[in-house]
Amino acid sequence: MQDEKINKIPRLIDEVEKVIFGKRKVIQLTIAALLAGGHVLFEDVPGVGKTMMIKTLAKAIKGTFSRVQFTPDLLPSDVTGVTILNSQTNQFEFRPGPIFTTVLLADEINRTTPRTQAALLEAMSERAVTIDNHTYPLSSHFFVLATQNPVDYEGTYPLPEAQLDRFLFRLSIGYPSFDDELRLMFNDQQAEVEIKQIVSAEEVEELKTLVAKVYVDEQVAKYALQLVTASRNHSAIALGVSPRGSAAFLHGARAYALTQGRDYVTPEDLQTILPATFGHRLQLKGGSHDAKQLRAVTDQLVEEVPIPVRQVKK
Repeated sequence: MQDEKINKIPRLIDEVEKVIFGKRKVIQLTIAALLAGGHVLFEDVPGVGKTMMIKTLAKAIKGTFSRVQFTPDLLPSDVTGVTILNSQTNQFEFRPGPIFTTVLLADEINRTTPRTQAALLEAMSERAVTIDNHTYPLSSHFFVLATQNPVDYEGTYPLPEAQLDRFLFRLSIGYPSFDDELRLMFNDQQAEVEIKQIVSAEEVEELKTLVAKVYVDEQVAKYALQLVTASRNHSAIALGVSPRGSAAFLHGARAYALTQGRDYVTPEDLQTILPATFGHRLQLKGGSHDAKQLRAVTDQLVEEVPIPVRQVKK
């Protein structure tokens, strides 16, 4: 393992934590998603610092940042870009949209129509955009961090299962503690916090390569699949985790283990990321999307599936 590169991960978390106090675990999981090549969906109340956290992360990895406010009248071309005729040259030219960036904040993604939501599908899975039969590559570090309002809010469009499955984690920042919010209030009265670049694009690529090399024991892999299978057989679940979701589960555990400074995955890593990986992929019977009910079901999966007894080390 390249200890020097791995040691930069806690420094990256520290840098983002300069502006988001007391949410280290959320920051760590967000960075794990970045290193796993995944995307993150935040379901949260407004004003808890999602945009600030995402902007800070973009600066710390020296990436470009774009923000798109999703509204009912937003068109796919407003996100991906459009081909127009240049009257001077009499040739068609492509004008790239905000999706051509490193870190994309898709704000209130479920307030736009399914047609516009679908504009992100190819970009999230293949890191490319096809317009007028021409495919344009995106950054190899293209990273979507989307926010959504609870689905029972007025004016929302539920994200289809295919869209949800493109997100590695669904996270919630939540309200800060009393002490952290008091610290935040005083911090707002001071000068803007200077954010340093912690890793370069090349170092992010190297860390992604290291994620793929994180060791997974066969018993741990079987445990991951048993948790996935249990989600498909649970009496309260109508739709369990897909095979794409099971692959994402294991890869996410590799990335999380790396953020912990380890080169092997433990059952506890799987348990830690399970709510964030499973929650948005499960469909409860009766169509319920209640977050507390989903968390209760995922907790039950962890309780019911036995943990491998043998200690797992490389």
